[in-house]
Amino acid sequence: MLMKYSIWIVALGLVSACNQQTTDTRQEEKMSSVSQASLYTTTMTETSGSGDTDPEEVVDYAKLFYGVPYKYGSTDPEVGFDCSGFINYVYNHFDIDVPRSSVDFTDVGTPVQLARATPGDLILFTGTDPSTRTVGHIGIVVKNDDSGLEFIHSSSGKQSAVTITPLNDYYEQRFVKVVRLL
Repeated sequence: MLMKYSIWIVALGLVSACNQQTTDTRQEEKMSSVSQASLYTTTMTETSGSGDTDPEEVVDYAKLFYGVPYKYGSTDPEVGFDCSGFINYVYNHFDIDVPRSSVDFTDVGTPVQLARATPGDLILFTGTDPSTRTVGHIGIVVKNDDSGLEFIHSSSGKQSAVTITPLNDYYEQRFVKVVRLL
């Protein structure tokens, strides 16, 4: 039954991608990401929430949504995600309850020094005004090594989609803290 359902979702994803007229290859990539994420969600349902969650598994799952468009107030990959909606969707897949709003992550989890952040940790930022030190944006640490820290998040900025971003000067100004839930 699961195999049949997975094939149906893949076929559905291909049909909807074929019926859309696009000249923008980024849109095609987004459709591919959504179809791939739908397939992964369907096949992983039986195993999610079992035992301890591997942080790398969380990161790998989050990467499936790369390119899904930004949509304020949404937790639906078929429509798009806002930043906390993306975190909510990814962590809930693993049966880990997390707040729906980025500001509500302020007192969740165990604080971790930035230098000790590992994949799967959550990185919290202010909103677009760094002088207001209230959490307003959130992402998942993808890597933190000698080449720097990168995080995946649903950005309302230039990319306006789920993307992977290095911790650059812009985000360093807005950095609030890292928390570990896993």
